[in-house]
Amino acid sequence: MATLTSATSLLALLDEPDQSLQVYALENLNQLADEFWAEIADYVTKIEELYEDDKFPQSKLAALVASKVYYNLAEFDQSMQFALAAGDLFDLSLKTEYVETIVSKCIDSYIRSSQEAFDAPLKDQAEVAPDPNLVDVVERMFTRCIEEGEHKHAIGVALEARRLDTIEACINHAFRGGLTNGKIKSDKRLLSDGVNGVDDQAKKSEAAGPELINYVFEASMALVANKRWRDEVLHRMVELVERLHNPDYFTVAKMLVHLNAADKAGQHILDLLTENTETSLLIAYQIAFDLVSSTSQEFLAKVVQMVEGSATPGTSQALKILSGVPTLDVELTFLYDNNKTDLLILNKTKETLEARNSIFHNAVTFENAFLHAGTTADGFFRDNLEWLSRAMNWSKFSATAALGVIHKGNLSQGMNLLRPYLPGDSASQAGGSKYSQGGSLYALGLVFAGHGKDVLDFLRKYTREGSSSGGQEGEVVQHGAALGVGVAGMATCDDDIYEELKNILFSDSAVAGEAAGLAMGLVMLGSGSEKALEEMLQYAHETQHEKIIRGLAVGIALLMYGKEEAADALIDQLLDEQDPILRYGGIFTVALAYCGTGNNTAIKRLLHVAVSDVSDDVRRASVMSLGFILFRNPTAVPRMVELLSESYNPHVRYGAAMALGISCAGTGLSEAIELLEPMLKDPTDFVRQGALISLAMIYIQQNEKTTPKVTSVRKTFAKIISEKHEDAMAKFGAALAQGIIDAGGRNVTISLENRQTGTLNMKAIVGVALFLQFWYWFPLTCFLSLSFTPTAIIGVRSDLKIPEFSFFCNAKSSKFDYPPKTEEQTSKAPEKIATAVLSTTARAKARAKKSEKEKAEAEMEMEVDEKEPTATEAEEEPSKMEVDGAEKEQEDEVAEDDEEEYDEEIAEDEIEDKQDIKGYKVQNMSRVLPAQLKYISFSRDERFTPVKKFRSSGGILVVRDSMGLRVKTPFIKTVRERNLPLEEQDEEDEALVPEPFEYETDTEL
Repeated sequence: MATLTSATSLLALLDEPDQSLQVYALENLNQLADEFWAEIADYVTKIEELYEDDKFPQSKLAALVASKVYYNLAEFDQSMQFALAAGDLFDLSLKTEYVETIVSKCIDSYIRSSQEAFDAPLKDQAEVAPDPNLVDVVERMFTRCIEEGEHKHAIGVALEARRLDTIEACINHAFRGGLTNGKIKSDKRLLSDGVNGVDDQAKKSEAAGPELINYVFEASMALVANKRWRDEVLHRMVELVERLHNPDYFTVAKMLVHLNAADKAGQHILDLLTENTETSLLIAYQIAFDLVSSTSQEFLAKVVQMVEGSATPGTSQALKILSGVPTLDVELTFLYDNNKTDLLILNKTKETLEARNSIFHNAVTFENAFLHAGTTADGFFRDNLEWLSRAMNWSKFSATAALGVIHKGNLSQGMNLLRPYLPGDSASQAGGSKYSQGGSLYALGLVFAGHGKDVLDFLRKYTREGSSSGGQEGEVVQHGAALGVGVAGMATCDDDIYEELKNILFSDSAVAGEAAGLAMGLVMLGSGSEKALEEMLQYAHETQHEKIIRGLAVGIALLMYGKEEAADALIDQLLDEQDPILRYGGIFTVALAYCGTGNNTAIKRLLHVAVSDVSDDVRRASVMSLGFILFRNPTAVPRMVELLSESYNPHVRYGAAMALGISCAGTGLSEAIELLEPMLKDPTDFVRQGALISLAMIYIQQNEKTTPKVTSVRKTFAKIISEKHEDAMAKFGAALAQGIIDAGGRNVTISLENRQTGTLNMKAIVGVALFLQFWYWFPLTCFLSLSFTPTAIIGVRSDLKIPEFSFFCNAKSSKFDYPPKTEEQTSKAPEKIATAVLSTTARAKARAKKSEKEKAEAEMEMEVDEKEPTATEAEEEPSKMEVDGAEKEQEDEVAEDDEEEYDEEIAEDEIEDKQDIKGYKVQNMSRVLPAQLKYISFSRDERFTPVKKFRSSGGILVVRDSMGLRVKTPFIKTVRERNLPLEEQDEEDEALVPEPFEYETDTEL
């Protein structure tokens, strides 16, 4: 058959009156459209007329031909419309570029229409519903994906298109047949058939369902921007998992934490306790530990209320875990036992910075607090009492508050340690400095941060009374008490505490009122209380004190933590305010409401304000807030703030630096470092300060193996501190940076996300947000300690004891080592100084030397002419040339020896690396960095194995003891247990009796 070179003859048939000829032409044109579309395009109007003719029998075929023509003309919207009109003739099974492009356009259009319908009010949803033809194409696509087992493709589209039924259909299909009698059928028949190949297929099916549910959960958290839709998906996933024969309780717990469903979480723990098997109890304890590390006090209180009524054997142990005490005890013990603080750095900074300058005294105070955060090591203060006595007024307040950072989590000893500084009724306590008293109340809140039920009544006493002296000194005590109540009562949503703080606010004291505004936001954190919002906003309009307005503005932002779209109305209201401080609060409302979501609308709003607002404070806050929203995608931030980091406005540059520090904390991201390094030479002092702090946040827990530049950065910190002519603000930033980079004895990182559940780390986010307010008020610097997360794997048994065992790390041991400590320079003997030589003298000596050399050469030539040397003399006396050659040869040999030694060192290092790459054992309760987690593994043959499948998430792991609790094993005592009197210590904690052995005497040998 001859190859067609033109479609003219077929196109002519379209003008024939006989419809059969027209159909014949369309059938052939449909096959040739991709080749002769340019010719067919001249007749597209005629083809459209045939499609619109109701009497034409193949109108769908005409639509399909028109669609292909428009596709080749790059008119994709019109092509899609005609493809939809073609109905079944548009074959989705074809893998052509045309089909894939049009299906993609259809899906995009369907998603837009579905989202509009989902967001519209119920009465208007019918008007914005998607086109039925569009729905038909998408439904066929869903069906094809499910039949071919491409469940994740279908789920991805369904999540964006708000199709919960499709998500459920995919999961049911993955479970082989959906639901039967209320339970998801797992096809046990296939497992018992014993047919070759069927067992493996069934096992894959068994694993596919839970894996798909996890995929839906992760995709929902990462991709779904609408909170209401995300909550609907998670609720349905919880229902599906609960109907499994063997539900994954850890996945359910993660979903319930996201949904803030405390009642259901408590019910699951109750069910596990009621089951009363070894595995169910261990799972219940692990879930309890995960809830403590990732939920608020209000959430835990509701769970405790659910569990308290149970009389099952494991209830008391579960309640003990839910109290949070065991978690804090083991973390405190880890930080205490593994403290690797380099005191030489701290002492050198103290000696360099003049203590009489309050900003420098504060700098050293905060550096010491961060370095020893949570370690209980307060020896620096005890060893430097003379230096400490130089603290005056608010510096004394900060120094006392720093004790709270150092003893953070030390619930058993916190009150006793701070008692000498706390206000009281006795004459000795009443006579103390009011700044120390206020700082000690603040410190007490930091010690009990997020677990303050034991000290809230004590702190509330001083929010009500202030101090006996009243006046300005009373304000200082109230200031500390309010901050302490806010930290200790964080997210309790206690109305009584809120009312007491409101009374302080209404006293219109600038000092106490600022702290009260912050504390109100902390206590009602994330509640979105309309009453609180109305009262706080109203008073912010009425008061004349900028400090109070700022405290209320940030407090309002805290109220809307995690509220996402629910905060939009308030954000619009605050950003329209004339007062720049309230607009500043509106920006932080955006940051906290959309924290970790990566929401594009929020990012656009922040970028717009960053370049348009007239207030430098607001612009600075806008850029900083980008770090909060994008911290789950840190690689996107350097690209976004690259131009902002070069802005003419120093406040914008500072904001860009802090945004990088917040989002890339602990990552060592090279792209972020490249942007921050030029800022160290910025002409503006506070920009350099921001760059220093951000570098420390990014480099925290990094060593030379992971990020080679970290050593030079540490030297930069020390150099800036020692530089006489450096600005005070830059030195303050360098001191803070030294504290942050080695925080918690080099055993903590800054993590805004909980690794156990994948949820937002509420305390860390709030801590960083309030730390940023140190720009206005130095004592708020201590809040950064709330973001310090211990990096460890801590295995505990069901009796909450910490056994001594090890697990395996399949990496080089040097890769994750602690950075080396600085070596103290020994005093050197004075060297003899070279005598100064004038340039004129040097030139005169050179001329004399040259003339003597010329004279000697002339004499030598004359001697050679007079007497030639004999052969013996020639052999015995080497010429000058030979001597020079020998010397040169010796130098070359030395150089070659040096090169050989260097090559040998490299070869030795390579051999060590090769030997080390086999891995090594890590002891329980040891530092395990986030980057190291992927190399960690537990052997099933070991005595202690985690009850939860290890998925690169550290923290506290409940371990199963294969030998049972009766077989004795060495344990690690917690700090609390070590501080108990001997008579109260457990007998089981005594040293184990050694195994019997035969003693051999010398005579026997």
